[in-house]
Amino acid sequence: MKFTAIIRKGEKQFVALCPEVDIVSQGYTIEEALANLKEAVDLYIEEAGMPEEFQGQEAIITQFTVEEYAKAA
Repeated sequence: MKFTAIIRKGEKQFVALCPEVDIVSQGYTIEEALANLKEAVDLYIEEAGMPEEFQGQEAIITQFTVEEYAKAA
């Protein structure tokens, strides 16, 4: 099964999130963060099993923009 990885730059490391199983990991490089996330998801599935709602389904990945509005004082 394919999973989604969302990777963002943190203060000192890259933070990687797998939203399908709500697992987060980190690393000093994008590659390290992704490798650590893969390991964490693998361990999760080994312990808890594959979540039923994701078995056999592909994720749809897209982006959207929300306008930034000035906060009222």
